[in-house]
Amino acid sequence: MVFSKLKSKLARTHNTIMRGLQSAFGIKSRDASKEAIEEALITADIGVETSMEIVDLLNESFRWDMDSLREKIKNALYGILKEVEEPLEVPSHIRPFVIMVVGVNGTGKTTTIGKLAVRFKKQGKRVLLGACDTFRAAAIEQLEVWAERIDVPMVKHKEGADPSAVAFDTVRAGISRGMDVVILDTAGRLHTKTNLMEELKKINRVVGRELNGAPHERLLVVDGSTGQNALNQARLFNEGIGITGMVITKLDGTAKGGIVVPIARELHIPIRFIGVGEAEEDLRVFNAEEFVDALV
Repeated sequence: MVFSKLKSKLARTHNTIMRGLQSAFGIKSRDASKEAIEEALITADIGVETSMEIVDLLNESFRWDMDSLREKIKNALYGILKEVEEPLEVPSHIRPFVIMVVGVNGTGKTTTIGKLAVRFKKQGKRVLLGACDTFRAAAIEQLEVWAERIDVPMVKHKEGADPSAVAFDTVRAGISRGMDVVILDTAGRLHTKTNLMEELKKINRVVGRELNGAPHERLLVVDGSTGQNALNQARLFNEGIGITGMVITKLDGTAKGGIVVPIARELHIPIRFIGVGEAEEDLRVFNAEEFVDALV
């Protein structure tokens, strides 16, 4: 039941790949068939290099039937994705465990924070949220709505306040109140602006001074439906602050779900969760084998 639901959520990417593979079997020329397979994989944003490598595996001795082809592709993709399958664990000896969530506006960052808070609450953990995106009143309000809905406390300042000050107060409150997890929602202005990265670096420093080792997780949220743009964002945020984990959202509404593969291949950053819908359970722990099975 769980797997069939994931497959249905990734149906657009799955269908893009499978249509391309099926069309390859209608072509008599082996070279032309390989091109059709390569094109199908690239269209799903699996990446040019990975797509070419998979096609190179289809040598003269390869048995040309759909089952064999799917097995080749699945094995190749799993080989890449298993390296980044690493669920987010909150160690019992770190209290509070501080998660700084970053990403550009529109990726589903605040919604992801709300779903994470629910997940931690169900594990019996006490959670505190910090509204560090002080440049948009709507961002503070959106997080406040989530906090009230799931009955989780939140620290906020007025609009335009110093984000680092909010982060500092949130971590200090987390320590004094005996919280298990502190989640900081940060600004999501354009990732190409240097000032955003400098601001995030400052939050890093301030939080680290208040609690040794914090933030313990720098979690990047990217929108999978943006394809290569998601990979570009991941590169820039990783260069700027050093990402320790990723959430790839909105994979249910795109045919470009293969973008998870080049992100994993190039950056080697643990993929903690994937987002495949609006429901709370649609924030799923990333499982490489299930993901590959659903795609192909």
